[in-house]
Amino acid sequence: MKYRNFFNNHCAVAGVIEALLLVALVAIILSFIQLYYIPEIMQDREADHMDQVSDQFSNLKSVIEVQSTMGIINEESGNPKYTAYTSISSPITLGSRELPYFISQRSSGQITLIDQDAAGSYKINIQPAPADFPSGIPLTSIRYDAFNYYYLDGAELIYAFEGGGVILKQSDGEIMRVNPAMNIINYTHEIEINWDIPLLKGFPGKNITGGYKECYIRTNYTKYYEHQGTANFIHIYTNYPDAWIHSLINTSRGLLWEFHNNGYINVIVDKSTTPDRVIITPGTKNIDLRLTIIEIGIQVGAGAIVS
Repeated sequence: MKYRNFFNNHCAVAGVIEALLLVALVAIILSFIQLYYIPEIMQDREADHMDQVSDQFSNLKSVIEVQSTMGIINEESGNPKYTAYTSISSPITLGSRELPYFISQRSSGQITLIDQDAAGSYKINIQPAPADFPSGIPLTSIRYDAFNYYYLDGAELIYAFEGGGVILKQSDGEIMRVNPAMNIINYTHEIEINWDIPLLKGFPGKNITGGYKECYIRTNYTKYYEHQGTANFIHIYTNYPDAWIHSLINTSRGLLWEFHNNGYINVIVDKSTTPDRVIITPGTKNIDLRLTIIEIGIQVGAGAIVS
């Protein structure tokens, strides 16, 4: 008869338990990173992207102002052809990518050209009205809507180029990040307001784009109009009245703050209309308004229409 001896060997079991513990440790570390660090990293990425969009809108404003100045100079010198068809493409980064290897959400955005609403609600009314714009000067804009997931918990965030200024609107308020091209001169009996107003004109099918990649806004000078005279009032009908008030009188750096403070002119917000309006009227001094309205062709997205 043969006898067999069996021995208990715990070495293999210990190896398996050790491997399971290592896997569990790695899983715990990855879960901790996913739950606590990834949202912070993505929030910083989206915040950096918003700063980038702000810089790109400021650059877009500069490009349009340079095109406007050169267009007017060449047109007055009898050479409008040198600028009428010269276009510049300005980049806008719509969103930011997700992180690789981790669960994260990419952000996106949308660019919309608002060149003329059907009812003509957004406008600048002046009395007496300019001969070329008896119903008011259209208040056109380029608007960027951010669709974030982490930054400000995905709350509303809008950048807009309107009336020559760059506006930031968030769920908790709005400000004018870059003031419009407005120059004020104080005379003995009047306040002279020189204001360059971009009049943005789009093409069908080239006025909106969205996604997360970089897009381009193509701009070119077309023509300009001038208006000069005493103004009984200036009404700015806008979606961003608080931003305009911030730009004009809310701080000591406001364009009209000194003159409003001294009672030379009056600036108020009227929210009884749709849309809201900012009202500028004479105070103890008259308003001498000098407008240059520059028509700028705008195309949003890939490709271009040549006309």
